Amino acid sequence: MMTQNADKKREQIQFLCMDDMVPKDHLLRIIDQAIDWNFIYGLVEESYSPDNGRPSMDPVMLIKLPFIQYLYGIKSMRQTCKEIQVNVAYRWFLGLDMIDPVPHFSTFGKNYTRRFKDTDLFEQIFARILAECYRYRLVDPTEVFVDATHVKARANNKRVQKRIAHEEALFYEELLKKEINQDREAHGKNPLKENSEKDKDDDPSPPSGGSSSEEGQKTSFVDTKTIKCSTSDPESGWFRKGEHKHVFAYAVETACDKNGWILGYTIHPGNEHDSRTFPQLYDKIKNIGIKTLVADAGYKTPAIAKLLMDDGIRPLLPYKAPMTKEGFFKKYEYVYDEYYDCYLCPGDKILTYKTTNRNGYREYKSCGETCGSCPSLSRCTGSKDHVKTVTRHIWEPYLERCEEIRHTYGMKELYAKRKETIERLFGTAKENHGFRYTQMFGKARMEMKVGLTFACMNLKKLAKMKERKGLVNDTDSGFWSQIYKIPQWIRKIELGFAS
Repeated sequence: MMTQNADKKREQIQFLCMDDMVPKDHLLRIIDQAIDWNFIYGLVEESYSPDNGRPSMDPVMLIKLPFIQYLYGIKSMRQTCKEIQVNVAYRWFLGLDMIDPVPHFSTFGKNYTRRFKDTDLFEQIFARILAECYRYRLVDPTEVFVDATHVKARANNKRVQKRIAHEEALFYEELLKKEINQDREAHGKNPLKENSEKDKDDDPSPPSGGSSSEEGQKTSFVDTKTIKCSTSDPESGWFRKGEHKHVFAYAVETACDKNGWILGYTIHPGNEHDSRTFPQLYDKIKNIGIKTLVADAGYKTPAIAKLLMDDGIRPLLPYKAPMTKEGFFKKYEYVYDEYYDCYLCPGDKILTYKTTNRNGYREYKSCGETCGSCPSLSRCTGSKDHVKTVTRHIWEPYLERCEEIRHTYGMKELYAKRKETIERLFGTAKENHGFRYTQMFGKARMEMKVGLTFACMNLKKLAKMKERKGLVNDTDSGFWSQIYKIPQWIRKIELGFAS
């Protein structure tokens, strides 16, 4: 039988309960029950006047607005407010009834500018949710995966200007200078002078660490360089990946465990190499009990290998093919003799130590007269004086130890888990949570976006897991009895001592 006039109920008056209109298994209902949102009041209390002014919007509702946006990957706050207006579940999550007015889309932006800007509120929210994951012992920090992804900035690629940028000091620069001078003295050489220009721009073998995305990048000790700068978002960086992707972007460096829980993040301009920005992320996660840290070839540098091993962490880094010109001998074909501190070439000739340059590389050179008559000269060097130079970093033993670790039983399978952990995390963020690009200007707002997005991802995973295990309404009072398992930087934020 055909039914007609199906729209006759549109104007019918009914008495409804908001709670009955949201399904019991709805994601927002599960998330709302998974955590006590009242912790936000304590975080924002100092941003509000206790006894002056008009009553404000509920801070919990204010924070839940962008949570909805990033949880469902809605492209803007304006569109989010339009969705809230017609979505019963969104209204229920915010505490609005069917006739309550929806906050204006500019409300959160105004509050951010006046109250939350230049604070660590969003990092505290991320840390609070991560602490909840630690509470249920879901995080396993023994094996940590680190990588970076790029988020396109809100910047026109054609509106650029050139500017002079000063190189920041490398995190290991002072230690490296000290060990360079010690190495030179051990070889009977004078220490390098502080202001000497010798060897400043002529590093024959720059530090390995993957191809750089930074335009015009030079060696580590160059003071200045010319880079592209966006006129609309100067804090972003010109990112180049191959020949098909040239955009202004931000780099989001992230760490997660083998179960996909996000443990920490840092934000940088898109033109900074991963190996340079790694120490900032490492400072956050180094005390959480890491035994093995897994990263890609961009992190395979002598300094990072030394940093991790000195802290008792086992770095798992992939094989990196030698960047040698086609037709020439590979570097591994030159054998290093540790006892005599020299290299042997494929023709069994000796390359002796000459000096240690400012970048920490020992230079071993052959005899030009001997090499001039070598039948393999064309495959060895193209220098006019027939002198072959092979370099070896003073921290090269750490990279050799990395190669030994890579061949250890089970390491190949562990490295393969990157695609199931950190890479899947980035893919999920970009596909489902609007992480491919940002609609906001500036690094500070980008930090807000990343902090709330990663908080949403951890919370969504936590909520589903608690619901599956029947722990949705669990209120374990033993939270602080397990606080020793929570990273120090999260503990400081939890206790209100964050700097």
